[in-house]
Amino acid sequence: MQIRNAQIEDLPQLRRIYDAAKAYMDASGNPNQWKAGYPPEEFLRQDIELDRLYVCEEDGALHGVFLFSVMEDPTYHYIDGAWLNDEPYGVIHRIASDGARKRIFHTVLDFCKEKMKEQCIKNLRIDTHADNKTMQHLVEKNGFKQCGIIYLENGSPRIAYQLETA
Repeated sequence: MQIRNAQIEDLPQLRRIYDAAKAYMDASGNPNQWKAGYPPEEFLRQDIELDRLYVCEEDGALHGVFLFSVMEDPTYHYIDGAWLNDEPYGVIHRIASDGARKRIFHTVLDFCKEKMKEQCIKNLRIDTHADNKTMQHLVEKNGFKQCGIIYLENGSPRIAYQLETA
């Protein structure tokens, strides 16, 4: 599995992946995290232009998509709880898989850790909906610590996690 920057011409495949992920979430008890059509195309276009949207590709087919960036996330400024530290961090957002390949999360996590190492960043943050038991399991299994609750711009709560890397 290779990871590369997403391109504008990938948009139809990105929508297919997000639709598959949404169908999985609906079927597994998480119908409220992403509404139909989420994320909107303008988010994807902006993330592509900013070189922070990536795809997981194998044999010419796309199977995963995620945003990764080393940036201060405004939704992480306030937390009901406490971050492990206040040092610079990378963030993973809107990670999705079409379900056709296993270990997408692990592949993404390894990629992000390598990118962070290049920039001497030792912290990674991610958040998820309370109903997203699959994501909660994956992040906790991979060493993330639950830090509290953050709130999106629309006020929706999310469970916030942080991983300190070596």
